[in-house]
Amino acid sequence: MNCPSTIQTAAGLSTTHGMELPEKISAGERTILRDLALQVAHLAARPEEQEKAGRWMAMNDLEKVRPLIFCDPENGWNEIITQDQIRCKAPLLRVLEMHLRKEIHWGSVFRDDRVIESIFNVPYHYSETGYGLQEIVHSGGQGGSFKYEHPVRDYEADFPLLHPSEISVDYEMTEKVKVLAEELFGDILKVRVKGLWWWTLGMTWDFIKLRGLENLMTDMLLYPDQVHRMMAFLRDATLHKLNFLEEHGLLSLNTGGSYVGSGGYGWTSQLPGEVDAPGRVSTEHMWGFCESQETVGVSPEMFGEFILPYQLPIMERFGLNCYGCCEPLDIRWDLIKDIPRLRRVSVSPWADINRMADQLSGNFVYSRKPSPTPLADPNPDWEQIRKELREFFKVTRDCRVEVIMKDNHTLGRRPENASTWCRIAMEEAGAE
Repeated sequence: MNCPSTIQTAAGLSTTHGMELPEKISAGERTILRDLALQVAHLAARPEEQEKAGRWMAMNDLEKVRPLIFCDPENGWNEIITQDQIRCKAPLLRVLEMHLRKEIHWGSVFRDDRVIESIFNVPYHYSETGYGLQEIVHSGGQGGSFKYEHPVRDYEADFPLLHPSEISVDYEMTEKVKVLAEELFGDILKVRVKGLWWWTLGMTWDFIKLRGLENLMTDMLLYPDQVHRMMAFLRDATLHKLNFLEEHGLLSLNTGGSYVGSGGYGWTSQLPGEVDAPGRVSTEHMWGFCESQETVGVSPEMFGEFILPYQLPIMERFGLNCYGCCEPLDIRWDLIKDIPRLRRVSVSPWADINRMADQLSGNFVYSRKPSPTPLADPNPDWEQIRKELREFFKVTRDCRVEVIMKDNHTLGRRPENASTWCRIAMEEAGAE
């Protein structure tokens, strides 16, 4: 029996839509979840967790601290915590169990800079209508390759069929899941509802699902007016979504132990924290995030014409902003450097780390994403990995640095690769 989704990320579960409450919870399942919750609470009570949170806050506030290390092996989790290790039977309980086991692994095995908290976040139970036209996904199975059959074949014929996506929240089901978690381990961990409504607000992935990647590239030359029209639609639809979430009190702060951008955590003194949170959260109280990794083959000039102008009104809404994921931003820096309240900048494996060190210096968070490829090897060259980290830390000694290991589609069937990387990275970063 599998968890409903095998896609594992640090951001957490975005919704319980599609999952049903278990008809019955066995005494064994209750014991399993409570025992795991107790382990999480024990880890969260360590003084070092508050120290780690303080380092994240200092770095995000652009104070000088040692480089921070965080490993989110994403699909590699499926090799670290395999489905046969998940002992609960009901699908929803298996998701809860997987979450708790990951927290324990982070705190006791990885021992990176991720903060373990005595909190359990329950997402909203909701659905979205989509944009009116839906892509068809052809897939070989969970975790494997897939391709999209895009629905916008002809701009003039299909564009009138598009509309902003509407969100429908099932508050009753959301409360039932929250009550279930509280009954299971609410006396051990603080259970709260916390919305996760997006990963990125960059829109190019939405464009591609509607129109196709090759078409996005060629349309910039062949149908530039239609590309502008589509990007304007996606911009307005995104702003419509943000307005809806604000007006209905559905936003949650991401200024503490929340995964923000394409890696890193949100602690900062420059936005409201949970202690002094406003009565209703607005985007201006939050970190925003845009990227356009799908347009990596597009010139800076075309990116500046067709993509960035439509992202700027979205990022203008947020108190602090993150930008970038896998795209190399050294060649786009002159365009993105003036993003309002830009703070965290992704430096991908394809970016020039020296140029980015000069460009970011101590004025931004240098969010380094080393290549995950070596960890896919059953026998990584650990000395080479150590050497590259050591040289990188020398280059970025004047920067505010986080190193995020992510995008691991496999760990070469050797789950210890992730923990070994964490140990080496922490050593080279100067952790005691």
